[in-house]
Amino acid sequence: MEQVKILNCVIDNMSQATLLEKLKFGGVVYLPNVDHIMNLQKDREFYQSYQAANYIICDSQILMYAAKFLGQPLVEKISGADLFPEYYNYHKDDPEVTIFLLGANDEICITAQNKINEKVGREMVVGYYCPDFGFEKSETESQKIIDLINQSGATVLAVGVSAPRREKWIFQYKNRFQNIKTFFAIGATINFESGHSKRAPKWMCNVGLEWLHRLLSEPKRLWRRYLVEDLPFFWLLLLQKLKLYRDPFVGDKKIEMVPSSSELYLVSGEKSKAKPVTLGGGK
Repeated sequence: MEQVKILNCVIDNMSQATLLEKLKFGGVVYLPNVDHIMNLQKDREFYQSYQAANYIICDSQILMYAAKFLGQPLVEKISGADLFPEYYNYHKDDPEVTIFLLGANDEICITAQNKINEKVGREMVVGYYCPDFGFEKSETESQKIIDLINQSGATVLAVGVSAPRREKWIFQYKNRFQNIKTFFAIGATINFESGHSKRAPKWMCNVGLEWLHRLLSEPKRLWRRYLVEDLPFFWLLLLQKLKLYRDPFVGDKKIEMVPSSSELYLVSGEKSKAKPVTLGGGK
């Protein structure tokens, strides 16, 4: 598989069609943007969670520009908000593919569940749960969520909480799921599916201004991320172009989860029919 390295993030260079074909066999899907890559410069746990992903797919037009600047162009930008509906429509006639939504709130999840099931013509979304903020720090709450998902019989888990919480949580607990084969870390996609949040206009997405739309929509929450924390990305990218960039975690070994255990182990090497039920709760 061809890959492109932007700073210390190795992105799989493939089309959406190719990814959908590969996901027939499952896998953990992360979709990096500039903010992810900046967090990968300082958060070792987040970095380790990225090493365990099966597919790391570009979710940013700015990263598309960055790859081209480095002389390693990516074939396609694949946002979570585009990939997820393509995925469930791709599998609409496969009864073995059932989805559990984790994130947002009850109203949003119920609406998203109903709309997706109506689109595909069957009960594909078999459950949801809306966790309290900070759930990922609670072993008890996390195990409760895992039990609910296991009881639902779902084979796909779409995690719609913010990064880096979702990636770390998937990484820590992915081996406790009995039926889940495919994991999507998709952020605000559940909100988009419900219609409670609006995506940036297509032209803004195409030219790399989706971040501006989000900033104008939520200035108090996002101004620091986009105007302070993410700006050093361009300096680091220039350093990479000049072959002066240094990965802060170079030499780290990959951390993997041993099945049926919550313990982490260091290992070397490269990153290598459901019963419909609605499960609510949380805030």
